[in-house]
Amino acid sequence: MHFPRILVLGATGRIGGILRKCWPAGPVWQCRGKAPAGADDWRVLDPLADPEGLARAASGCAVVLCLAGGVPGRGDVSASAPLACAAVRAGAAAGARVLLASSAAVYGAQGGVLEEDAPLRPVSEYGRAKLRMEEQGAALGENLGVPVTSLRIGNVAGSDAVLGGWRPGFALDRFADGRTPRRSYIGPVTLARVLGDLLAAPRLPGVLNVAAPGVVAMGDLLDAADLGWTPRPAPDSAIPEVRLSTAALERFTSFALVDGTAAGMVAEWRGTGSDTGKTGGRTGQE
Repeated sequence: MHFPRILVLGATGRIGGILRKCWPAGPVWQCRGKAPAGADDWRVLDPLADPEGLARAASGCAVVLCLAGGVPGRGDVSASAPLACAAVRAGAAAGARVLLASSAAVYGAQGGVLEEDAPLRPVSEYGRAKLRMEEQGAALGENLGVPVTSLRIGNVAGSDAVLGGWRPGFALDRFADGRTPRRSYIGPVTLARVLGDLLAAPRLPGVLNVAAPGVVAMGDLLDAADLGWTPRPAPDSAIPEVRLSTAALERFTSFALVDGTAAGMVAEWRGTGSDTGKTGGRTGQE
């Protein structure tokens, strides 16, 4: 994989951990606490308290990838917008593009196929925080002449509420037709490859959905992982299918058929060393 020198903010989070396992040496990784052991190129600093240090960290980089921001139950979700703006200012200082890790949660509780220009109706504070991040990051980028792209990432296998949140006795909605909820997913290895392709692209639109094409049934994921689950009647409010359109994304990357299958995603998750039952989480729209 070949892409320009980049600065990754929030590199100790879930997606940062995936990228550090899948990407070769080269990126500059940022964190606020103690850097993980190893020979990686780390910058330990607070992006909000030390803008000069952040600008120095971005010097020489062509892209700033901002993964920093709180997630539900782990950190202040309202920090997403200030951190994104700090990334854009660092991009301006370095002459770098900026990619912001957003979430499919900005679409809210909408079913069907969601294009990037769909109405945004977030229902959770996390989704609203990500929408503020997108809006403020785009506005600041326009003012400073920095190209900014918000990546609306769907469910990442292993960092979701199903595989990542599985526990003995796990219950899952099942609809009258016998099917479980179907959602847009992406495997961790495929996510790393796709992000690498986006980093290498010379120009991107302001917003991109990031997921494997199609949808995956949550029950199929658990079955592929050999994780037992108990069906429960889906409530009337449950949405059978939410599909992120990947037509725009596929202008910059490609997918193999296996990338969109439950078996392929579980294999990627297991291959990255995830530990079921110890790290629940929510990434994207579940």
